[in-house]
Amino acid sequence: MMDTTLATFENDVVVASQQAPVLVDFWAPWCGPCKTLGPMLEKLEAEYQGGFRLVKVNSDENPELAQHFNIRSIPFVVAFVDGQPVDQFVGVLPESQLRAFIDNLMPNPADTERRAAYTALDEGRRDDAYRHLQTALTLDPAYDEVRLDRTEWLIEDKRIDEAREELARVSPKVAQGIDSRYNAIKTQLDAVEIVAELPPPEELSSKIERDPADLEARFDLANWLIAEKRYEPALEQLFEIVLRDRAFKEDVGRKTMLSVFDLATGRPEIVSAWRRKLSAALN
Repeated sequence: MMDTTLATFENDVVVASQQAPVLVDFWAPWCGPCKTLGPMLEKLEAEYQGGFRLVKVNSDENPELAQHFNIRSIPFVVAFVDGQPVDQFVGVLPESQLRAFIDNLMPNPADTERRAAYTALDEGRRDDAYRHLQTALTLDPAYDEVRLDRTEWLIEDKRIDEAREELARVSPKVAQGIDSRYNAIKTQLDAVEIVAELPPPEELSSKIERDPADLEARFDLANWLIAEKRYEPALEQLFEIVLRDRAFKEDVGRKTMLSVFDLATGRPEIVSAWRRKLSAALN
């Protein structure tokens, strides 16, 4: 068990969950149920002998993290696997239900291949990483998260046609539903495709400098920045669009900001700050 803060969250949770599932327990000293759940989770962490990692967040001392996860009641537990939040619960569960919750996070063979893919990627063995993802899909063709992994990597490798084909294979329940990761990756892919037809960023910046009300140039520059994964300056341009004209391209500034928030889940300090700014601007 360890404590984390906004400053250390990415390393303690997002990065660590690439190796084993991480349970993030939001609690507070005044919370009675937290005093029941916490020791239960600590006991199970010891019993599972490294099968998962328990990380505690004092919600009173870390309000930005509590806001980032839209927490309304504690104890609140969110599970991270492979850098992504995958499940959660509120309140105190019986130990049998806690075990079932944790067991559901444990890797199956396709998960093992997915982890091997990320290990290979971290070690610079990109071809091996792709092979592991393909094996995972052979074991579980309906594993949408692996398809999204592969789409992300293909975008990074500028294999755009293949990325679009892979994204099209994602199940309809994900593609047509409200899936933040799918929407974020689609935004990234759209941006990469759009910028191929756009003027260079320097030219767009000059246009904005000459005419700050040129929202088309701001949106084009935001797409360049999204394509380059420079999320904070992209949010600056999109926020300016929101401030100047909510109706521009059917509220594209706000809608694209929400997708960028999903793209930047590993940077909660950035997301929290810009969520606050957007909320204040809309109220």
